[in-house]
Amino acid sequence: MMNMPPLRIGLGYDTHCLGNGGPLRVGGIDIEGDLHALGHSDADVLLHAITDALLGAADCGDIGQLFPDTDPENRGRDSAEFLAEAIRLVRAAGWEVTNIDCVLLAQRPKIAPYIDEIRQRIGEIANLYPTQIGIKGKTGEGIGPIGHSEAIAARCVALLHRVG
Repeated sequence: MMNMPPLRIGLGYDTHCLGNGGPLRVGGIDIEGDLHALGHSDADVLLHAITDALLGAADCGDIGQLFPDTDPENRGRDSAEFLAEAIRLVRAAGWEVTNIDCVLLAQRPKIAPYIDEIRQRIGEIANLYPTQIGIKGKTGEGIGPIGHSEAIAARCVALLHRVG
């Protein structure tokens, strides 16, 4: 087997339809308002994208393989558990998180007021410093399902480095 490079990059993406009534779970926190994400688990689009980015970078499968929406055990499950397991698998495979960088796509709510709290919460779940976590909010500019507040999406890139 050839030597593995000391760095790995993973890309995560997730999207969920939005429904009436809040709160909206994003990045491990609840944002009060009149929308919530629809999904089998708690539908935390940001934690799902981060989880997939980390799993992909470490060659540890994906969120659907580890936590299928066909498993009743995952109904309503806290996505923080998915992220914590992904971190455990990444570290068991000999990798450590260098940083993650995420974009949350939502017309509303505006994400800027919650970025520091989200970074703090993700850091707690993943045992990372908030400075290792980038979060940006983007709107849909009134176009398509994001712009019409019918959906929310997240994209995440994770950089891992080899340890040991």
